[in-house]
Amino acid sequence: VQLVESGGGLVQPGDSLTLSCAASGFTFSEYRMRWYRQAPGKEREFVAYISGPGGTLNVANSVKGRFTISRDNGKSTVYLQMNNLKPEDTAVYYCKVVVEAHDYWGQGTQVTVSS
Repeated sequence: VQLVESGGGLVQPGDSLTLSCAASGFTFSEYRMRWYRQAPGKEREFVAYISGPGGTLNVANSVKGRFTISRDNGKSTVYLQMNNLKPEDTAVYYCKVVVEAHDYWGQGTQVTVSS
């Protein structure tokens, strides 16, 4: 199993970014995919999940209305569209999948929101 995040960067408050997580090594369409983030000095926190077929999704209250999770099963990729970014969204963003009771994480992508 391999997960590779991309799309992070330095943006200003109010800007948008779309993160991608390319997956391989498992049948992507059958698994729920999750995004987490970890800010400096804080614990890693849940951001969003989406079911295998994509019909069920949820986002954390802290980002509801601003972040959207989606997936393209044909490309084995999950996305996190982030709008109206705030300084408190600054963190390393990770995608995660649980396969056969084992947690797999990507290496993360840094998002910095600063004026």
